[in-house]
Amino acid sequence: MKAPVLRLTASALAFAAFGGMALAQDVARENTVIFDLDRTIQDPENFNWMTPGTKRMHGAHQTMWEPLFILNYGTGELDPWLATSFTGNADSTQFTINLREGVEWSDGEVFDADDVVFTVNLALTNEEISSREASTLRAQVESVEKLSNTSVAFQLKAPNPRFVVENFGVRIFGSFLIMPEHIWNGENAATFAFNPPIGTGPYTLNSAASNRAIWDRNDDWWGAKTGFMNLPAPERVIFLESGGEESRAQLMAANQLDAAQNVTTGTLEAILSLTPILIAWHDGYPYSAFVNFARQLEINTTLAPWDNANMRKAVAHLIDRSMIVNVAYEGTTEASQTMFAQFGSMDPFINAIVDAGYGLSPRADVDAGVALIEGEGWVKDGDYYTKDGETLSVNIHVNSASTEYTRTIDVIVEQLQRAGIDARAVPVENGVFWGEVLPFGAYEMSYSWLSCGSVNEPWASMGRYTVADVVPVGERSPGFNNTARWDGPAAEAYSAIMTDIASRPLGDDAIPGLVAEAYQHLDAEMPFIPLVQAAKLLPMNTTYWTGWPTADNYYNHPFFWWNHTHQIIHNLEKVE
Repeated sequence: MKAPVLRLTASALAFAAFGGMALAQDVARENTVIFDLDRTIQDPENFNWMTPGTKRMHGAHQTMWEPLFILNYGTGELDPWLATSFTGNADSTQFTINLREGVEWSDGEVFDADDVVFTVNLALTNEEISSREASTLRAQVESVEKLSNTSVAFQLKAPNPRFVVENFGVRIFGSFLIMPEHIWNGENAATFAFNPPIGTGPYTLNSAASNRAIWDRNDDWWGAKTGFMNLPAPERVIFLESGGEESRAQLMAANQLDAAQNVTTGTLEAILSLTPILIAWHDGYPYSAFVNFARQLEINTTLAPWDNANMRKAVAHLIDRSMIVNVAYEGTTEASQTMFAQFGSMDPFINAIVDAGYGLSPRADVDAGVALIEGEGWVKDGDYYTKDGETLSVNIHVNSASTEYTRTIDVIVEQLQRAGIDARAVPVENGVFWGEVLPFGAYEMSYSWLSCGSVNEPWASMGRYTVADVVPVGERSPGFNNTARWDGPAAEAYSAIMTDIASRPLGDDAIPGLVAEAYQHLDAEMPFIPLVQAAKLLPMNTTYWTGWPTADNYYNHPFFWWNHTHQIIHNLEKVE
């Protein structure tokens, strides 16, 4: 594919100049790192992360608010940060978290167990606090107790071996953030704006507007004083709204952006023609890094003929994943081997499934698919299969919000049409798709990523398909779990194994084998069909900074809008 021509327009240069103007005072461009912000800051004067809205990913939880732990996507381990370790009891109903000594808020006050207990109790006692992290903690925690200045104990409502990583480990995007008791005490946590904000991180807020937030280094940061870690090299960090793919490409080419949000392969190659020192996760194709939402085809198992496992299995054989990769994704991703996102931390479980013979081929096996269809009594009549005077057909609902989604379904529709199934795409707008089609089972098949969740252990994804979450079509599936309404003896056997896995501590040696044992039921019945890995192509500029995360420098993943971005900033080295 020929790369598009990228020219620096007058408007882009003016925008780049604005980015330079944002470096006011005495911080030079070469001492500043600028991250791409892909959205407007809706309320730049509100820093209460416990209420809905964008109040953290414009630098607040990347530079100012530090997590207790950070999940390493390569190793599957929890890297200690504000906390040093944790322990749990035998049945995973009690956990003790040990905090690091010497941590301070940026105003000099001590960070300790009182802050943790206070913030957790805010979430437990105030139903008006509605952030996802606060709601999750409220659903899981019975009580929290201070054991010492650096030790906190949690009593859970039910066993949960994944409690720490789910709530305090930046498993996906963020974590439950601890706030300073000496500032929040006496405030209404549902309405408090927390402005000016403070945190324990090495940066403090300089200013914020609807299109940018500026953070300046605190040279009195606790981490440098205690020897935990050196001061980060950037003296200033800016999160700048780029205004879309074309604008971010032009800013990158003008060296006014150091890390950009997602672009296409053609756009990356156009930038490289102007700025050859850009890098991405991979040096060449597919360039991009996998994200935690592997794509799949959802199937409503209550509707004929798709209530027949052989018919679902036939569709799985007819789909050529390599064609989806090459056509819909322009080669920037890979075919899925299993339901899981393919991070290094998931290798033990993916390998167990593949070794047991349940891995997926990137290529279609049309003969096997046709044999299953014909074995169920369908006969090819012209272009399509028919049975009892009825044509074999399927409507596939797809969210029209992204060309990635619609292009993928177009490829699948073409493949099924060629095989003799009268398949049709049914595009619907985003609100209808997530508000009506998926949760209420109002589809035959649909394109989504409902196996999301597992990034270091299998239960978060596999636990979404148990019989405990089966509800009738027309009733909302709890948490989008098992929207396929998969039920029956195989689903019950699968669910029993899931109950076993859920009770075991993380890292239990038996879990990979149990995963493979459970997966035989998914492979045989195909309540959903894994397709391809989701991926993002994130250009990183090495004009001023090196040390970016890549496949060859895998200290963690590259998604710089997540709470683990502290690791990225600390790894950056100034180009002299």
